[in-house]
Parts: sequence; C-alpha cells; structure tokens
Amino acid sequence: MRGLAFVLALGLLGFPGLARPGAAGNAKKPRLALRASPPMAFPPVSVLLMAELVGGEEQEDYYCPGLEWDWGDGSRSAHESDCEPFAPGATLERRFSARHAYRAPGAYNVRLTLRRASHAVAMATVSVLVHDKSSEN
Repeated sequence: MRGLAFVLALGLLGFPGLARPGAAGNAKKPRLALRASPPMAFPPVSVLLMAELVGGEEQEDYYCPGLEWDWGDGSRSAHESDCEPFAPGATLERRFSARHAYRAPGAYNVRLTLRRASHAVAMATVSVLVHDKSSEN
C-alpha cells in the first residue's frame, strides 16, 4: 500500500508521465440538453427547440461550435458561427435555439449536433409528437 501512496504523491507533485487530477486531459466535458416547446401539438405547429450546454469546464472544443439540426421530418439545417479565435478565459456560448414548422402528423426525433471543425463534440435528441387532428375527439 505504501508503494501506491508514493506513486500517487509523485503524480500530484507533477512527476512526468503521471496524470494529475484536474489536468487538461481530465477536464470535465459539458453535457448538451435539448427540449421542445410545445413537445406535443396539432398541425400546423411551429416548435421552439432550446439547447443548453450544462456543467463542465470552459474547453476550446465547445467554443463557437457549428450547429447541425436534423428535424426528423427529412429536412436539415446548419448554422456556422463567426467568432474571434479562442483564447484562454474565453466564455462558451451555452444556449442555442431554433424554430421549425411541422405541417403533418407524426412522431419526430429532432437531433442537434454541435461541431467543431469537422468533428462532433456534443449531440442531443428530443421527441416532438404532432397529433392527427382527427384524433382530437
């Protein structure tokens, strides 16, 4: 047990090759949460989608992401941000929103992907249920 304590102490002191708690490679990633308002409706309906990066630390991968929306109805849209280059201390944009119109009944799985360069850094999905008007009785 003493050997393990010694190895841990060396890691905390910055011994090369041993990771320290809180080191950059161990940074906690934010989680992407997505919700729809309203989540259920009759057609035609305009749904507001709201996304938020929750928790985590300020990391360059999440700075100024591109947004890729898959609306679940066969259509997609994208938005590229125009930001200053990342610098230490930069604040992440943590809230994103968009509207989409559904004209036909169905169960739609909406997916938002945050991209940095060509790779996905976060993804979230939410369901939108558009009821058939004939089922309102």
